[in-house]
Amino acid sequence: MSVHTAQMSRRDGRWVLYVALMGGGVSKWPEHDFGPGNVPTPAERSRALTGLGFVFMDGAEWEWTEYLERPDDDTSPVRLLASVQVCSRDGGLS
Repeated sequence: MSVHTAQMSRRDGRWVLYVALMGGGVSKWPEHDFGPGNVPTPAERSRALTGLGFVFMDGAEWEWTEYLERPDDDTSPVRLLASVQVCSRDGGLS
């Protein structure tokens, strides 16, 4: 079973969830666009991941990280990135 990292961030005013898959290039990563609005709930994120063919690893929890849009500039806007460990819903490689 391969473990992957699912991440969610705000891009162009829209919340986007994607699963980072090694070896395929970013353009091949499965993603779900939640659209503009509030941060998607844990249930909405779970449904989106299931729709992409993934499930949470046992005991996995969302972790939030903040980072500066422009590193080394403490006046830069702060961005948020959520991540969680997932695996393919069928247990195979995705």
